[in-house]
Amino acid sequence: MDFPKFQELVTNRHGFAQMEQPTATGEYFSDSCGDMYTFYLKVAPDERIEDISYFTTGCGFGVATCAIVTSLVKGKTVSEAEQLTTKEIEDFLGGYPERKRDYPERVLEALRITIGNYRKAQPTTTAAESFLKIT
Repeated sequence: MDFPKFQELVTNRHGFAQMEQPTATGEYFSDSCGDMYTFYLKVAPDERIEDISYFTTGCGFGVATCAIVTSLVKGKTVSEAEQLTTKEIEDFLGGYPERKRDYPERVLEALRITIGNYRKAQPTTTAAESFLKIT
């Protein structure tokens, strides 16, 4: 684990903020430790994540992991953000102590919930509407 990088993420809390008028929000509560993670997304019409922030009641590892996720998905499309893996998060930090190895999965679940909420809020296009746009 890259302790200076971890310390910097916890100290500066990159992305730690409640967002005004987000496009989507999502919340995940961890039964195992009692941490709560909330993500806020601002998504452009082209589905690019213009801004992302988070709030957590978690410890330093929760804060650091949320900060890493915000760094890794900002500027990506929603589909690209959905592809984020625990390995990418672990690599960013240089690994996690054994007792904290489940943090990337917990935080990714919060991101997945947020993206799911975003997708549910989007208008659906029927096959007929798609056909009419083409012709």
